[in-house]
Amino acid sequence: MAQQDYYEILGLKKGATPEEIKKAYRKLAVKYHPDKNPGDKKAEDRFKEINEAYAVLSDPQKKSQYDQFGSAGFHQRFSQEDIFRGFNAGDIFREFGLGSDDVFSRIFGMGGGGGFRHGSFGGMSRKGSDFEMELGISFRDSFSGGEKRVAFTREGRSEEVSVKIPAGVESGARLRLAGKGGAGIGGGPAGDLYLNIVVRPDEQYTREGDDIVSPQQVPFSTACLGGPLDVPTLDGTKRIKVPPGIHAGTRIRLKGLGFPRRQGGRGDFYVLLQVRVPENLSPRQRELVEELEREGL
Repeated sequence: MAQQDYYEILGLKKGATPEEIKKAYRKLAVKYHPDKNPGDKKAEDRFKEINEAYAVLSDPQKKSQYDQFGSAGFHQRFSQEDIFRGFNAGDIFREFGLGSDDVFSRIFGMGGGGGFRHGSFGGMSRKGSDFEMELGISFRDSFSGGEKRVAFTREGRSEEVSVKIPAGVESGARLRLAGKGGAGIGGGPAGDLYLNIVVRPDEQYTREGDDIVSPQQVPFSTACLGGPLDVPTLDGTKRIKVPPGIHAGTRIRLKGLGFPRRQGGRGDFYVLLQVRVPENLSPRQRELVEELEREGL
């Protein structure tokens, strides 16, 4: 079942009292009971939703967890079997002369009296719920890849797993860890865990597609006369030649030093030149600059 809000299913607001929860459940469960809606698949699905919501909200411990963590967080901690364990709605239905044991056995895979049997639900096995979480990595990790240990909570237990980070991965990418989601229903396979990649900003580099851009300052004299400049790249330090007469914003391309491309090869590395203007001049520097000014520079 989709992770719909349990309070909404019962037509209630969060904070409803146990009496209000029971009253809303009785009304809806009787209305959508299969004995009153024979052959109506929509009514049967609604009946399942109503009972799942009541199984949680009528149990103080489960309700507390649901209120604290919300629907998504609750389903990361409780499997379908956990939700229905100890749940018994038979007395309510018997009050109205409606079937209970046969209905729960047929629809929910429960034993007599509404007790959960063998973890089955709906009479068939189903894959467990998929989980999602955010995984932050550094710019350098996104460039070179590698392995990272990831801790997460599954079915109320803490787990840790080693995750392979592919070289060149971008923010927004999703990594799938098969079988690390919620427990399967009725012997079905476990769900998957999806890691949503977030690459943290880097002070020295930015990414543009498969290219890398790195701002580098050069002295005013180098901007005028040109000269060598050592540039730290992710492949190590590279020496480039700055041509004379450059202006701020000039880009120098280092071919093939960017991110690996899916189709093969690599992007490029761009050195973004910025002219460094000193804030404080020595008397000699000021004299020289004033002389340059008189020469029209």
